[in-house]
Amino acid sequence: MGGSVGKRGGKKGFRDINITPLVDVMLVLLVVFMVTAPILTAGLHIDLPQVNASETDVKDARLLVTVTKEGKTIFGEQDITGRVEDVLLHHKRVQAEKELFIRADKKAMYGDVAIVVGAARAAGVVSLNLLVEPDIEEVPDSP
Repeated sequence: MGGSVGKRGGKKGFRDINITPLVDVMLVLLVVFMVTAPILTAGLHIDLPQVNASETDVKDARLLVTVTKEGKTIFGEQDITGRVEDVLLHHKRVQAEKELFIRADKKAMYGDVAIVVGAARAAGVVSLNLLVEPDIEEVPDSP
């Protein structure tokens, strides 16, 4: 008669959980995210003008309109070039909060930025914020 390590009927119960497949999957996911993260952030480069101004906190990226030096207008992640006023007029959050952040490349055409400002005013935006890159003043070392 052979020895049985389990309950009645010779059925074995789980003694240990094999976590090796879980660790393998997690490592693969880690590598995938490490490879794709820089690609996602490198898509749009905006060179903001440097101005003596305090830094403005952006509450929500979805209420951010970006004007590129190529003349594209991007609202959040969506390209709205040529239909800025229509999009802002029908966007629920813009209509509810009446606030918008605009960031424009320092080489963007003045007319492209003016179109966005005019569309925001036409959409009823009350708080219009132009984002700039603040100058960093060097503080002299204390003796």
